[in-house]
Amino acid sequence: MIRTLQSGQRCEVWIASVNGESAVVYATDHMLLEAPNWTLAGTALVLNGDGKLWTLDVTGGSGGEPTEVPFTGIPDLNNDHVLDPDGTGIFLSANDGHIYRALLEGGPATRITGDDGAFHFLHGVSPDGAQLAYVAIEAGDFTQPGRLMTIASDGGAVARLDAGRLDVGSGHCDGPEYSPHGQWIYLNTESFTSVPGHAQLARIQTDGSGFERLLESDTVDWFPHLSPDGRYATYIRFPSGTEGHPADLPVAVVLVSTEDWTTPLHTWPLFGGQGTLNVNSWSPDSERFAFVAYPFTAPFPDSAKD
Repeated sequence: MIRTLQSGQRCEVWIASVNGESAVVYATDHMLLEAPNWTLAGTALVLNGDGKLWTLDVTGGSGGEPTEVPFTGIPDLNNDHVLDPDGTGIFLSANDGHIYRALLEGGPATRITGDDGAFHFLHGVSPDGAQLAYVAIEAGDFTQPGRLMTIASDGGAVARLDAGRLDVGSGHCDGPEYSPHGQWIYLNTESFTSVPGHAQLARIQTDGSGFERLLESDTVDWFPHLSPDGRYATYIRFPSGTEGHPADLPVAVVLVSTEDWTTPLHTWPLFGGQGTLNVNSWSPDSERFAFVAYPFTAPFPDSAKD
């Protein structure tokens, strides 16, 4: 399903820095953009919207209009996309439940995942580009917990990480992402509590050891993203009692040092949720990151209060 803006709602693309500064670099009331990545050159953001992929030039501070990336051979996209470490390719999750690879300049896309009865939601690429980490939802049944999986980036062997070698518990998990040196996979999981939806941040070493909770909080915490130098991380904080990572509610983007996840360095409250920070949005120099807000500029509709 392609998300759209509600009446009176707009989409704002923000860039923030590790020193706490932030600014809107693009705003529109015509298209709902989601989940920014930063290109390896540091000159543009990559976002999805209307089922397509777009690049947004940010070299001038205010980025002009998004430019569509012209893909072929791929269905409508969702907000799970991650750049290949080589900077020329991108891995994409589509609304048919499969993961694809294509060149960032456009052209034909190649499907990576097979027909194994699951929906596949991409989140991480290993630093050497050889492995992808994703969440599998069996038979597209979203009442069932997501399972942490990996697959060779060329479509080779698949491994289920919540059984055997890498055990991250039986609770729903999401957002698996490799650390910059490939030693850890960072994620959010409900395995630490029996409270429905109470996701918390965690990590596990890729050899299956050291599974640990990074932060114990009363809020619902999703999508930990490490800066390329490993010094900082961002995540999105949902209100206590939230189940899943829904759209259109008060949330916050949180910046921490990876030496101390318990003490925010800066926090950006905003109206958003789904689409705000689903994928790693750090700049290559580890100084900035991007996120998306969806404020209402007209009277708040009843449909957005639920």
